[in-house]
Amino acid sequence: MEKAARGKKDIVLGYVRSLGTQEHRSMMETAYVYGSKYQFILITGGPVLKHLGVNELSHSSRVWFLHCRVHSGFVIPMTCPLTLMRKPLSTLSLHSFLQLMEAPLVSEVYNDPSSVQPPQFPYQQTPQVFLFSRPTTAHLDLDTATTLAWRLRGLALLLLVHRQSPAVKTPDEYNAAYRLPEKSSEVKYLTLNDLDEVLELFTNQEREEEDEEEDEEEHSHFGHLDDEIAASVYENRGDLLDMDSITQLTSDNFHTAVAQSSLTVALFYLKWDAASMAFLSSFLDVAEGLTDSGVQMSAVDCGEWTDLCAAQPGSSRPIPFRPITAFPSVLLLRPQESAQHYRGMLGTEALHRFIMLSHPASPVLLSTQEEVTSFLQEVPHPKLAGYTPDRVLGLFETHRGAPLFTEAAKSLRGEVLTGLLTDGLAEKLAAEHSVDLPAVLVFPSWRTHAHPSALPVSNSAEELLSHINTALLHPLPELTVENLPSFLSLGKALLLLFVGEEEDEFGRRQNQVLVEEMRGVVELGGRRMEPYLACWIHLGRTPAGMSVLGSYLGSMPPLPALVLTHLPSRGEIYQYPPNMPIGAPSVLQWLQRIEDGTESAAGLLGEDSWPPAVKFYDFLKIMDMQEPNSAQQQTPEEEEEVDEKEVNMEEDVLEEATDSSSSSPTPNNNPHSEL
Repeated sequence: MEKAARGKKDIVLGYVRSLGTQEHRSMMETAYVYGSKYQFILITGGPVLKHLGVNELSHSSRVWFLHCRVHSGFVIPMTCPLTLMRKPLSTLSLHSFLQLMEAPLVSEVYNDPSSVQPPQFPYQQTPQVFLFSRPTTAHLDLDTATTLAWRLRGLALLLLVHRQSPAVKTPDEYNAAYRLPEKSSEVKYLTLNDLDEVLELFTNQEREEEDEEEDEEEHSHFGHLDDEIAASVYENRGDLLDMDSITQLTSDNFHTAVAQSSLTVALFYLKWDAASMAFLSSFLDVAEGLTDSGVQMSAVDCGEWTDLCAAQPGSSRPIPFRPITAFPSVLLLRPQESAQHYRGMLGTEALHRFIMLSHPASPVLLSTQEEVTSFLQEVPHPKLAGYTPDRVLGLFETHRGAPLFTEAAKSLRGEVLTGLLTDGLAEKLAAEHSVDLPAVLVFPSWRTHAHPSALPVSNSAEELLSHINTALLHPLPELTVENLPSFLSLGKALLLLFVGEEEDEFGRRQNQVLVEEMRGVVELGGRRMEPYLACWIHLGRTPAGMSVLGSYLGSMPPLPALVLTHLPSRGEIYQYPPNMPIGAPSVLQWLQRIEDGTESAAGLLGEDSWPPAVKFYDFLKIMDMQEPNSAQQQTPEEEEEVDEKEVNMEEDVLEEATDSSSSSPTPNNNPHSEL
């Protein structure tokens, strides 16, 4: 491959200990971005390592850059010169390394080093080395600079300073200088007798940085790659997970394993994904707690069984789910039924509760008064003691009138307990609650069983499901980390009250009064409050709310604090005047001023986009620069047009293949339109 690339393309040679690791993923991501510019080679061992002088028992990944392309003024030898990447392998470090390989080998300047600008983007984190040249030895000095530049490749940028320029003020006693990136304005001057002294200077500095990184590794490694999840996975890397409590599903045993159990809970994960590995530990904890419950806990390694995760049938029996596109994902599988997605929190308690609530039938057929009483007052499993679930009862004259309710009940499985009553028992319960059959009674967990919400039967399961979810919604919910996503999904503006932790009985009563005033806002406002979700956060029970409040207003205000945020039409944040008592009438007047546009905003929500931290890391833009027509970022309208063209092209190709038509399809000029 080196011979084939010589004079045409530079080569990026990567060594990883094994496939499926974070380093392997970094190589693949970088190859996807730079694949048209460089020839990428990946090895996991073999004679190449020995040729490069690397011990195959080494656990550290390596990357070499082979300079095989023709450069102006440089003749490529039979063996391409190579440069070792000295930093640990990650997507960003490899990206920075490849950018540095594009830097000029030697730059000639006619200014004093102190007047030369520090390295500009994208080399701003790279040291500079200055060598001085005299007119009488110009060619020799350039050769010396080139030799040293090759040895410093990947470590520093080399500049040759011409002393004949009147702008150069450096005394003749110095023949070299350098500037470090963290001290861009300071230039240090040296008198060197050997080029090895320069190389040793930066090699020693690199060793010191590596030692510092090793000292901090236990606390900060992987933090730059992802977030605290990745850091947690790395810190616990030595803990071997006991996988004996779960069944390993494969393409070969999937259908057999699912058919043998009434309920199979399957985790789809990737070994190199930090979130997957963090959740796998919680999943195993749930499996140990469900050992004798009749639930089969299982897992699928999607890095190994890609066909199963892509829902590709390996036999005549179809896969009962769509392709898995997000990791980790949890599916609940039952024989002869479609899969049910778990969309709750990725934690032990939430998943365990969801599985326990999914175990009973949905809906449960109730035929006696004792069964109805047990359904309304008891939890379905002893392990759910202390938890009060939401409940929904469908009342129908016969089973034939309940198909829409049954369909809605299946959608609520795992989150709400549903029951079905018919005949005389349904008539009796309907009379007790003064409703006509058919009817649906909703028993929210926050309300007593004596006062359910009565709903008429809707025209569709989706409409009924919407009515049930509305009836289950608390009129003034307390926000927590767990329930916040579900409330944000309603698309309403949040009228959010922040209260502090009570230090005594007086503080507790004061918070109760504030919550009652907020309840009064909802009741007094009536239909006017429909665009808003009145809610509150107790900062003692949900400490994360403090950082939320600080980010809203730029600093932590005195408590209690009332804000209006997440307006559907704009991103302004409004703060109720801190010096005004929180009362229902005054809050409604404040909301009216906001609607009229006479109230000033206290802050702005950040945009929902996640751009690159700096333009240096805009990989899609880099791909556009390498191949202008291959990876351009498109608007949704443009993507739809491209998709239509691709479909038309596929139809044309099919017609040509079947009918031998002479018409040829329009060529697709954008093979990467999926981006």
